[in-house]
Amino acid sequence: MAVAKFVQGSILRHILVMSSTAAVGISALFVVDLLDIFFLSLLGEQELAAAVGYAGTISFFTTSIGIGLSIALGALVSRSIGAKEVEKAKRLLLNSAVVTLLISIVVAVIVFLFIPELLSLVGATGKTAELAAGYLYILVPSLPLICLAMALGSALRAVGDAKLSMVSTLIGGGVNAVFDPIFIFMFAMGIEGAAVASVLARLAVFVVAARGVIVKHKLFGRFNLDHFIADLSPIFAIAGPAMLTNVATPIGNAVVTRAIADFGDSYVAGWAVLGRLIPVSFGMIFALSGAVGPIVGQNYGAQEFGRVKESLTRAIQFCSVYVLVVSILLFLTRNQIVSVFDMQGDAAELILFFCSYIAVFFIFSGVLFVANASFNNLGKAKYSTLFNVGKATVGTIPFVYFGAQWGGVYGVLIGQAIGSIIFGVLGVVVAYRLVEKVRGQFVIESTVQAVPATETEAASEFDEELSLSSQNPMSSSCANMAMVTEEQDCEASNEIAELIGVKGEESSTK
Repeated sequence: MAVAKFVQGSILRHILVMSSTAAVGISALFVVDLLDIFFLSLLGEQELAAAVGYAGTISFFTTSIGIGLSIALGALVSRSIGAKEVEKAKRLLLNSAVVTLLISIVVAVIVFLFIPELLSLVGATGKTAELAAGYLYILVPSLPLICLAMALGSALRAVGDAKLSMVSTLIGGGVNAVFDPIFIFMFAMGIEGAAVASVLARLAVFVVAARGVIVKHKLFGRFNLDHFIADLSPIFAIAGPAMLTNVATPIGNAVVTRAIADFGDSYVAGWAVLGRLIPVSFGMIFALSGAVGPIVGQNYGAQEFGRVKESLTRAIQFCSVYVLVVSILLFLTRNQIVSVFDMQGDAAELILFFCSYIAVFFIFSGVLFVANASFNNLGKAKYSTLFNVGKATVGTIPFVYFGAQWGGVYGVLIGQAIGSIIFGVLGVVVAYRLVEKVRGQFVIESTVQAVPATETEAASEFDEELSLSSQNPMSSSCANMAMVTEEQDCEASNEIAELIGVKGEESSTK
């Protein structure tokens, strides 16, 4: 039976266990993606590496939709488990999975029909574009498989079974690693062989994750149309913003890819290697965002707000130390990385520059991942949307554009890093203040409910106190009452501005 295991014990230990097990699985899949480029580089065609870079940009966009849907499922299930509502968790899991399947099918069809146009948008031309299209025509139809696999893996993490979620991705990575050389070399399929191996890996991840959810944890209920319709609102309340949030990241990545493409396919080949190297190197940070979500969700459901705040602190500390260590390792091994993938000229220079000067700034991307996970699990998924869309647009496009104008291809990477710094810092500030806001709202609501209806004098005194405090815009009581009466349809940008502004005023009075 599913239990809320994160509402007690060491927060740091929970983060380490959840992140490390998830990171092993995530890194396994991305290591195989890295092997794709390694095997293809042995064929001696630089266009193949560039094609994988372009195709990867489109693939990243499609799988990010699945990530957004899996975030919604994980947030809803973990919150229900934290509140000890197991039957509700089963119902939400099933209905979220159905939504995931339907949306992923629609997205796969649309992307499949417009593959050439999408590749053109990110700068692919000529033979490179043809190779990338061949890869995507095989990979894109398997999108529903990987979306469901990610959603079910999120369900496993939501109930604390990070180990099985890890095992599912490890098995998928193993399948890909075995079949990659078989299809690429033995069957002489080249880049299309790499795509076939990836499809088989996605199928393997889905089978293992589905068995864990259905057989081991018995978290799958029976489908009920009325329940499905009723649950669409809470599902999309998180899934909608979460999808927009996660789609924003590959859009920002596409902007960077397009900017680099202006400098030639050689640079794109180097960017393709970095695109596979980054998630392998920083897999723990990608996993951290998925790991801290269930921890925040369960403690929020159990109304343990102190532990929610501690979860943020520990996650950010862990992120900072991890990125610093990995950045040093990348710097020390930068020449070996270039040599292993046989990158030369411009491609090699781009990789060396990233490992020397840019990698360390992934700290700020990592802390924004943590902030977004807290937003999703504290009922403010629209904050995640605002920050990720903001980072992908105003935090990427102008910085990348002017970076390219002033610093060439290296300026593109510098501009992207500057945007990450700005939005990472803002995300963390708002995340902490949101926790305090939620805690304050809960205290006020509990106090109001505790006032006996028959004791009119006490109620009158309480009302008078609130009335007096409302005359003072600097008082914390006024701020807390504003939280209680806040309209649900208030714009996210206004709410975030309020969080920063109110906190600043309070701090100035102390």
